[in-house]
Amino acid sequence: MSRPAWWPPTFRLHFWRACPKRYHSMSDVEKVRENRLRRAAGRHGLRLVKSRRRDPRAADFGSYGLFDASTRGVVLGDGQVANGYGCDLDEVETWLNGTHPIQTAAARP
Repeated sequence: MSRPAWWPPTFRLHFWRACPKRYHSMSDVEKVRENRLRRAAGRHGLRLVKSRRRDPRAADFGSYGLFDASTRGVVLGDGQVANGYGCDLDEVETWLNGTHPIQTAAARP
């Protein structure tokens, strides 16, 4: 069965361009912030990883974790409950800026 003559060859491409917001769950501002934090983590030798859970009721759904790029150890995250995830972007940003409470407490004599 062949396509009708009116059927454009790039129908899917045009369809996705026509209604992109309907299929994206993350806002553009959030995605830009996540990418910026990924680059900042890379400069510190870390990896920012988002949980791959798809169940909204899971403990680590939509959360992030910072891992050491060379050893793959958990740097920031809940290692017992959420498999190294459990942080939001605000916590990751304060960690990368050096103002996280754990870092400031460790720096005190």
